[in-house]
Amino acid sequence: MAITSLTFLLFVAVVVAFHLGRSAAYRQWVFAAANAVFIVSQVSTAPALAPLLLFVALGYPAVRWLPRAPGWGLVLCLVLTIGAFVVLKRYAFLDGLLELPFPYLSLGLSYVLFRLIHLMVDAQSGELPAAISPLRYFNYSCNFLCFVSGPIQRYPDFAATADQPVVLDEARVFAAFARVVRGFLKVAVLSAALHYVFGQLSPPLLAAEALAGARFAIAFSAAAVVYTLYLYFNFSGYMDIVIGLGSLLGQNLPENFRQPFAARNFLDFWTRWHITLSEWFKTYLFNPLLKALAGRFDAPAAMPWLAVLAFFVTFLVLGLWHGTTAVFVAYGLLLGGGAAANKLWQLTMTRRLGKAGYRALAEQPVYRGLCRGATFAYFAFALVCLWVDLAELGGLLRTLGPAGVAASFALITLASALVLPAVDFAMVTLRRAAAGLAVSPASPAGFVGRNAALAAQVLLVLMASSFFHKAPEFVYRAF
Repeated sequence: MAITSLTFLLFVAVVVAFHLGRSAAYRQWVFAAANAVFIVSQVSTAPALAPLLLFVALGYPAVRWLPRAPGWGLVLCLVLTIGAFVVLKRYAFLDGLLELPFPYLSLGLSYVLFRLIHLMVDAQSGELPAAISPLRYFNYSCNFLCFVSGPIQRYPDFAATADQPVVLDEARVFAAFARVVRGFLKVAVLSAALHYVFGQLSPPLLAAEALAGARFAIAFSAAAVVYTLYLYFNFSGYMDIVIGLGSLLGQNLPENFRQPFAARNFLDFWTRWHITLSEWFKTYLFNPLLKALAGRFDAPAAMPWLAVLAFFVTFLVLGLWHGTTAVFVAYGLLLGGGAAANKLWQLTMTRRLGKAGYRALAEQPVYRGLCRGATFAYFAFALVCLWVDLAELGGLLRTLGPAGVAASFALITLASALVLPAVDFAMVTLRRAAAGLAVSPASPAGFVGRNAALAAQVLLVLMASSFFHKAPEFVYRAF
């Protein structure tokens, strides 16, 4: 059952209808049934569910035991949980060792892992609310809206709305519907169109056809930019759909995107792109790692440099999480290197110019624009690892050569520095127009205006769907 399918929308409509009950216990059972149906719909045989269900089930006794467990208990649970995850995900470095001899569902494992680690760590630290019931545990860890690719919601936030009755008034329903339609517009129209263009650009690059020199560098730059935009609209559109549908079930799912291409540097970018993932890694890897390093090297002057190391390790692991093959090692190194280089640049410029001087430089329009462009270019380069394997990556780099890599990076940087401000202006104009319609939605003009805008979006989605036949595969489903 694909998230962008009509079957899924009908499924959610049925769930919403049954979910409108007065009893919190009743709603939890309805939601559990919905989660079970969604997971079962992803497989064709019952045995294919067994590894995933066992992975989820074994996490529950750990969560219940950890509040009274000794200090080594958390380490043991984390090692066993992460070890089971690595085996079930079939990481390439295992080379077939410990591999289960039958096909099984691995979809959702990554995001279930994030929730289990969160529950285990917070259970031992005493930060979780009262003992979690098996039903609440299942609904949180296997929430069908977030099962495939997030967003990663913390348990206290999930529990805060679980007992609240859902009131589907006109404002909530319209806002949810508008959010869902916007998501389909991104996925079925913008993402589909960019996916088509990328499909025309990438084969000649990977096949090493009669492209060379400047032509190859330009074609590579275009493909990298188009893929980055395709991934953004694909992923953020998916988030719009699940967040909008979640509001109909009384869930306030966290936002996962906040104008990522407005970021002025690579670290700022990760506070705007896949926000819940970067926040998770900050809470459960970066902060503990930096604390451990600071305890080992107790020197205030060393703290900034320890932060550089912690950033590198955190983003390296974040990159490795994205895939099980060797090319994702390169992706992790690129993310880690970018984060570390960004932090080193900030330290160097602050030392040379002082905090006030560096802050003033960062506000200069030309410098700010070039930083935005370089951030976009670097991320686009890193994302190449998501559409090639290691051999193809090596072939691209050999064909480009150092001069081609530098030229492509400069081309994307300069083009982004020029185009992104124009995009900002267009988005501000659109938001003002939308705000004008929302000023008085009860008035005839406001009512007609906002519904006409929504109808136009629905029509555009239907037209694009008939042209492209179906929305492109959701990229982050693979992770």
